[in-house]
Amino acid sequence: MNLSLRRAAAAVLAAAAFALPAVSAAQYAIVLNSRDASVSLIDQTTFKEVGRVDVGKEPHHLYPMPDGKTLIVANAVSNDLHFLDPSSGKVLGRLRGIDDPYQLAFSPDEKWFVTAALRLNRVDVYAWDGKDKKLVKQIPLPKAPSHLWFSADSRTVYTTLQESDEIAAIDVPTQTVTWKAKVGRQPAGIVISPDGRSLFVGIMGEDYVEVIDIATRKTVNKIRTGKGAHNFRGLGDKRHLLVSNRVDNTVSILDMTDMKVVGQIPVPGGPDCMELTADGKLLWVTSRFAKQVSIVDMASRKVVRTIPVGRSPHGIYLHNRAPLL
Repeated sequence: MNLSLRRAAAAVLAAAAFALPAVSAAQYAIVLNSRDASVSLIDQTTFKEVGRVDVGKEPHHLYPMPDGKTLIVANAVSNDLHFLDPSSGKVLGRLRGIDDPYQLAFSPDEKWFVTAALRLNRVDVYAWDGKDKKLVKQIPLPKAPSHLWFSADSRTVYTTLQESDEIAAIDVPTQTVTWKAKVGRQPAGIVISPDGRSLFVGIMGEDYVEVIDIATRKTVNKIRTGKGAHNFRGLGDKRHLLVSNRVDNTVSILDMTDMKVVGQIPVPGGPDCMELTADGKLLWVTSRFAKQVSIVDMASRKVVRTIPVGRSPHGIYLHNRAPLL
């Protein structure tokens, strides 16, 4: 299979979901409504939903193209990708024939594109030359690979296996699973510490973040954050990590150096994915069970407003975002 992401993104769909006014860059927050097969566009100035775009079935996660000019929305059940303008939310194109793209990522060196097919129990590795992607290998990984994170050298991609309570490390150039490690129940989000030494894993079936030493492949800490510890978002200072606790309805602030929780923010409705504005002042959180997005003022660590969106809001993206870690 040899499919061009860039050509697909450049092909504008004939039928737009609605007409958008001319806007300046970085005005919209883009929110995926997984159960409604749609994307909500929220004006970051007025904090109002200004429209919705129809996409494929069950959009869960999104990822910017390496050039930053296109945002990929992965539709897990309809087996396709939608391409959006990250500033305006306008649909640019669609690419079919991508099996169950639940989660997705580009390698830091931009040579690899990887998708986690959760319901198909595999990770698909594509070679990427800046223009075309080519399927290199489909790697069986039972059960339920969900979240992904690349090492800084692009050599390894790590994934959580949500239904077998493991994490797996894949050597990307050879497309081989180099090791697995047992963790707590239902691992979800995964990130590598800025020093490259540790894996932080959200243990959704428990109430903690598990820390794995990459060199020894052993658990070195379990940091209690809250029930349903799920996903991560860095504060952009290369030290603090935000943790969404879906069951406890909180977001924890975790110090990755001292390995402890240094703050707790109440967020209603099952907090899930998070985005932080470039200035670090506002945290946007999808409330998965409440059909809304919660806005947190980081100075006061309080929710200052909620915005109604579609059913089961999941992934969220700000074009004017803070660094991921």
